[in-house]
Amino acid sequence: MDQPGPHAPYPGPMARRKRQRTPPAPLQQRSGIDPMRLRMPADGDWPTLRDHLVDRLPADAPTVDAMIRRGEVVDKDGRAIDARTPFTPGAHVWFHRDLPAEPLVPFPIRVVYRDEQVLVADKPHFLATTPRGRHVAQTALARLRHELDLPGLSPAHRLDRLTAGLVMFTVRPEVRGAYQLLFQQHRVHKEYAAVAPYRPDLELPCTVRSHIEKIPGIIAARELPDRPVNSESRIELLDHRPPEHLGLPEHRYGTARYRLLPRTGRTHQLRVHMNRLGVPILGDPVYPEVGDPDRADFTRPLQLLARVLEFTDPITGVRHHFETSRTLEAWDDPAAWAGQAPPPDGPPAEPDPAAA
Repeated sequence: MDQPGPHAPYPGPMARRKRQRTPPAPLQQRSGIDPMRLRMPADGDWPTLRDHLVDRLPADAPTVDAMIRRGEVVDKDGRAIDARTPFTPGAHVWFHRDLPAEPLVPFPIRVVYRDEQVLVADKPHFLATTPRGRHVAQTALARLRHELDLPGLSPAHRLDRLTAGLVMFTVRPEVRGAYQLLFQQHRVHKEYAAVAPYRPDLELPCTVRSHIEKIPGIIAARELPDRPVNSESRIELLDHRPPEHLGLPEHRYGTARYRLLPRTGRTHQLRVHMNRLGVPILGDPVYPEVGDPDRADFTRPLQLLARVLEFTDPITGVRHHFETSRTLEAWDDPAAWAGQAPPPDGPPAEPDPAAA
């Protein structure tokens, strides 16, 4: 589910004056991907920048030397360094990293709304929101930057790679903090839809609260009962259908459609809370059992959809309400979900008329 982006709350004036300003990148983006920036440590005995990069980067010395010979490593003024450029404590260098091999995610991003401040996109399943780990070019951020020529586009929050639906970006860096603060202060109304097993003994609606911990490098998040609550979700039952609707014998009571209303935004929160209730979301490769969340066959997508975003714009004061046009296949087309991967549904980044 969505997560606040990597931006701390607005610091006070004193904190802003103390923060050292990072120089702007002297290199342009490539296919929507920012160049890598490295800041030299405050001390060290490397004679040259080249020596430091050889020690610091995962690439071997011949690869670093080749990058330098081709003029691919530059300083804050955009000047290419050479093998003799001295090491300078606190200096910055930039370069474009080699991107990992990624399978093409063959589904488009739909632009629901765009103005001078924000862009709301309708993201498909299997497409990460932002570059991370093995997913860099095949991300909503990189694709929208490249396809719409919006180099300043930034996420206001995040949506899990396996979750489809609405995700908001800011168009200009200077307004990013105002919109991220909406999510951090829980001033955005979010509704999700999910398809999961039906349990006739489960009393709904209910509110689930717990402490969720997600450790970097470990796929599954976990709940810690002895820690303070940091997550809250309201779960509502909308409808249910008999087992023959989906044709999966493991769901003895059939399947159900749920409305999920997260109050907080922890990583995997809705997936963890549904699993806790004994109704793990269909297509989840992590809960209750960890499988392969990075499989690239695009079959049986996670049946979780960010359906509604509603908020008051902090810049214009306009009240916005957006709804996804996507549906959950296990409910609307169960044969397609249980069988073959769905075909691509059109060209990339197809703008819709602005709506508020």
